[in-house]
Formats: sequence, structure tokens, C-alpha cells
Amino acid sequence: MTQQSVEPRSVAEDAGAGTRVPAGRSWLDRYFHISQRESTVAREVRGGVTTFMAMAYILLLNPVILSGKDAAGDTLGQKALITATAFAAACTTLLMGFVGKVPLALAAGLSVSGVLSSQVAPQMTWPQAMGMCVLYGVVIMLLVVTGLREMIMNAIPLALKHGITMGIGLFIALIGFYKSGFVHQGKATPVSLGPAGQLTGWPVLLFAGTLLLIFMLQARDVPGAILIGIVSGTVVAAVLNAAGVIKAGAWASGAPELHGSAVSMPDFSLFGHVEFGGWGKVGVMTVGMIVFTLVLAGFFDAMATIIGVGTEAGLADDKGRMPGLSKALFIDGAGGAIGGVAGGSGQTVFIESATGVGEGARTGLASVVTGLFFAACLFFTPLTAIVPQEVASAALVVIGALMLMNARHVDWADRATAIPVFLTVVLMPFTYTITTGVAAGVVSYVAIKAAQGKAREIGAFMWGLAVIFLVYFALNPIESWLGAH
Repeated sequence: MTQQSVEPRSVAEDAGAGTRVPAGRSWLDRYFHISQRESTVAREVRGGVTTFMAMAYILLLNPVILSGKDAAGDTLGQKALITATAFAAACTTLLMGFVGKVPLALAAGLSVSGVLSSQVAPQMTWPQAMGMCVLYGVVIMLLVVTGLREMIMNAIPLALKHGITMGIGLFIALIGFYKSGFVHQGKATPVSLGPAGQLTGWPVLLFAGTLLLIFMLQARDVPGAILIGIVSGTVVAAVLNAAGVIKAGAWASGAPELHGSAVSMPDFSLFGHVEFGGWGKVGVMTVGMIVFTLVLAGFFDAMATIIGVGTEAGLADDKGRMPGLSKALFIDGAGGAIGGVAGGSGQTVFIESATGVGEGARTGLASVVTGLFFAACLFFTPLTAIVPQEVASAALVVIGALMLMNARHVDWADRATAIPVFLTVVLMPFTYTITTGVAAGVVSYVAIKAAQGKAREIGAFMWGLAVIFLVYFALNPIESWLGAH
């Protein structure tokens, strides 16, 4: 999977003159290579709409994840977050369509948002956290331009990549269970079912029902299962709230009811609220680890997703190369910076793009259609804000479950592989930090391989990472020894 300076031709584009329309093609056809890739405008539009329907849930979930307080005790407004999420998704997806010319849609990465909410915001203000997001996007763009992104991807063992994805999935699922009220901090135990060992209140039961409904729909391969589940749960919540069955104060994010018109102007109050600097309280080391963690969170799935969807669309050759690969990778990195400036978290390519490909999408026109739908959502913020936090949290658990399915790719009989993956997966939710899980996985992998006498198999990059993470674990004793604070 190597990046080439000259973009390769797709299977469809190499099929010969018989597959092309030699003359009379429209500007749209020529620009997006629709006929060359054996597609039609109708298929591209259908694929773009399908992709949007499959990933529209991000407009509801991202505000839930980013709803916490920062170090100053400030929170981000829900309507402003919905606007920022829709705006960033529209910009990056349209950019992918017009420039990358491939059927890939982008939106706020749940893993990146999880890091911002749980690890970054508690240590600094939200504008500073969004500044971190911009920095991580710039780092990824530099990695693409220099060709280091592929080198790093090749240096990290495949099993650890799967472990990181699984750990992030379990971490996201924990956030969903906690945000819904299903899991609480226990009185006699670290965590408990509900506040006192049992579920209390209708909202959390509605979360459980929504979660079960989505799983049932997925088991029957129903397209758009997550969105259908969220809409169904919201309708039930609105009915129960209107009937007075549930008191308004019982909902974590406010009663599910519409105030005023369903259409309104976008709230761009978060746009441009980015700060660089003022990090003296957290220290340079912490800032470096935050950027590194964000890069990790948005790094590993993107290339695999791009190649995977491209292959399904018949755009990749037998070596995994596809037209516009370097552009797609660069736009994915730029999504981090765009999302930070918009105030809606870093953007990354969504695997749900495969649903549009399944409907026939083969070109960037499908991405343009998806991006236009996200842009239209900017004017329906009041309607989107009706969704209760408990209902939206169900989708977080579902996404976590999907990410955990990477376990099937791990050789659990090989201890040199299984132990690092295990530590990576469990320590992310247990410590509530992605960095700790990655660090434990890398250090244990290097240590076990060295103990087996296979030090040469590790590679210089992994050795360097292991040293960095050892310093990370021993930072407090080292600071005490040096007399630093």
C-alpha cells in the first residue's frame, strides 16, 4: 500500500474505449469521470443520498460527546455544536468530492471527539482544545506530504492497529453507557448499573430499547439501522414527554420538544474560536502527548477506510492504489484543521461511505451530494436538537460494538500478539484515556518480542515509541527526581 507520485488508473478506467462515451459528454460527466468509471448521474445521486442517511447520526452524537465542561467550567451550546458538526462535514465532504473525486464522505470522528471531551477539555479551555485539533490536522497533512504516513502505518504491527481500533470502540461504548445513565459511578463499587445497582427512570429504559432496536435492525441487514433507531426512539420520547409520562427535568439534555419553528438560521458562534498558546499550566510534554493522541485517534482507520471503500468501488488496483489517493489522504488530514476551526472536532473519512458505493456510487459526485445534504442540515438545527441524549447515546454503543469486531483479525493463540492487544483494548476504557492503552500495547509488544529474542523484528520506529511511552508512564517519578513540576 504505497503512495505514488503518479496516480494509478482504476480498473474501470483501464477497461478500454468500449466502456467510455467518446463524445457528447456533459461537463459533469467529464469532470467526475462518471462514464469512465461505468456509472451514471442517477447512481451517483442515489449513492450520495444513501451515504448521508447512513451517517446522519453524527449530527446527533457529536454534540452529545462534546457536551462536557472544560477546565474553566464552560460548555459548548448544543445548537452551535450541531451547526459546527454539519458545517465541517459539508465542507470536507464537498472538498473530497470536487478535489479528491472519490465517493468518500467525512464527518466528525467519534474517537477524536472522545479524546477532546475526556482528555483535552478537562485540562484546558474549549478554544484551546480546538487549537489542539487544528495542530493534529496539520501534523497529519505534513505526514502525507512527506510520505511518512505510509511509513508509520507499515511500522506498527497490524495486530496493534486492530487493538487500537477495538480499544477506541470499547471507550466510545463506555461513553455511551455513561451518557445514557445506564452506567454510573457506584457508591460501593467503581461503577454500577444505574445510580444504585438498578436502572431508574424512563429515559434510560428508552436508551435500552433504542439500543436493542438498532441491534435487531442490523441483524436483519436493514439499511440505515442506526438512523432509523434514533428517529424511532426520538418519536417515542416526544410522545411520552407530551403525554406527561416523563417529567421535563428527567431528561439529561432537556425535554424532546420543538420550540418555535423547525427551520432556523445556523448558529456559527463556535466558528473561529481557536486558541494557540496559554498551555503553561499543562506543560509542553502534556501538549505533545495530546497532539500525539489525537493523531493516533484519527490516523489508523482513515487509510484502511479509504482503500477499503475504494476497492469495493472498483477504483483500486491489485496493489491497493487508487486514483486520488494522495489527495484523499491530504483532505482527510485537512479535516482535522477544518473541524477545529469550525468548532466541531476533527473530521475523518467514514466507513459508512461504503453504503453509497453499494448503491452504485463510483465518483466524487456522490460525495458532493452527501456534502450538500449536510449543508442543508445547517437550517434544521431546532429539529435535530429534539433528539434526547439518552436516545443518541445508543448509537455510541452500537458504533463501539462494530469497532470491536476487529477482534476476528487477531491471533489470540500467539501471546506475543494477544497480550499487547489485550492491554491496549482494556486500558483505554479502564483508565479513560486512549493514550494509556496505546502506550501499554507498544511497550508490552516491544518487551515481549525482545524477551523472545526477536528484537530485530521490532523495528527502529517501535523502539523509539516504546522509549517515549516509558517516559510517559514514568513522568511523575522523573519530574520528582529532576525537581521539576
